[in-house]
Amino acid sequence: MANDLFNSLMNAPDENGRFGIFGGRFVSETLMPLILELEAEYEHAKTDESFWAEMDDLWKHYVGRPSPLYFADRLTARLGGAKVYMKRDELNHTGAHKINNVLGQLLLARRMGKTRIIAETGAGQHGVATATVCAKFGLKCVVYMGAHDVKRQAPNVFRMKLLGAEVIPVTSGRGTLKDAMNDAMRDWVTNVRDTFYCIGTVAGPHPYPAMVRDFQSIIGKEAREQMLEREGRLPDTLVACIGGGSNAMGLFHPFLNDSEVEIVGVEAGGKGVDDRMQHCASLSGGRPGVLHGNRTYLLQDDDGQILEGFSISAGLDYPGIGPEHAWLHDTGRAKYVYVTDDEALAAFQMCCETEGIIPALEPSHALAHVMKIAPDLPADHLICMNLCGRGDKDIFTVARALGVEMGTVA
Repeated sequence: MANDLFNSLMNAPDENGRFGIFGGRFVSETLMPLILELEAEYEHAKTDESFWAEMDDLWKHYVGRPSPLYFADRLTARLGGAKVYMKRDELNHTGAHKINNVLGQLLLARRMGKTRIIAETGAGQHGVATATVCAKFGLKCVVYMGAHDVKRQAPNVFRMKLLGAEVIPVTSGRGTLKDAMNDAMRDWVTNVRDTFYCIGTVAGPHPYPAMVRDFQSIIGKEAREQMLEREGRLPDTLVACIGGGSNAMGLFHPFLNDSEVEIVGVEAGGKGVDDRMQHCASLSGGRPGVLHGNRTYLLQDDDGQILEGFSISAGLDYPGIGPEHAWLHDTGRAKYVYVTDDEALAAFQMCCETEGIIPALEPSHALAHVMKIAPDLPADHLICMNLCGRGDKDIFTVARALGVEMGTVA
């Protein structure tokens, strides 16, 4: 790959918030002053040592970073072939990678004098992280969550309420992450004076995709140092699941200039990638369009209407993908595949049985792909996958999918 492409990969987006033809700012005029204010605040914070000192202190003493890089020895032996390492961001406070980004955004919100925080959530982990940090900082928190996700992620809904957040079920559409983000953006437009929208993924209008990526890049920076310490070299392959794609972008970005490192994002294949659209694999079954303030790959019909996706995983149940992922796909720097619900469920069970780790359904998709490729790779091949969330929230969903009545488990 040419050096100029490598340089552009690391320096993107451009001054207009574009990753090639993707990204940008497609929002109402009402929001532009607030977005420009946020962009200016973040540009200042990026070079402010006191901002990063506070972030580092909170990451270490509140979140519990660095998260471990764990060699999954029994899983490696079971699969045969490549060595499998797990970047264990599920051990963060609140149980996922989401808090990495929430801390950064809410520090910016406080600098901007915002006292009311809104967020969207699918699996509930971003909502829990936002409610957690709002409780710590004494900020009002409102979380929009699809009504369908409220039912299938009940433990996280209760956690958000315990933390003092108001959870608003969204009944429009299919009642999933897309619909929650729609309503959050409507709220933002009407409450610009005191409200800060804390977006949970690498989507939305510029500067959100780059800003969320930068906060989540702590994952890849740590993984890079840890792999060099453990193995004396970089991993051969990185694997992470993709909904909007913040955990993946966080792992991938510090490695973009390393041509020897293969990068693989795993989308939600649902019941299979076909014309029925019972999946959320935007790069496999979608085409470029505009949603939630940015241009990216989307599941849409011939008239450009956004289609309802499907995934057993609430966090991956989104009909689009972050614009930087769309760009990495088109440039060929990253490879994107999909995994079905059944394959993710099998990986979920494998992880529980071999490593004593109950993963979330989201990273179970990444693990399912690892299970496909590891047996055919040599024993000295190093795979690093992001275990970005723990599975406490998913046990009811998994039980239903496996035909288990929770009351009869014992």
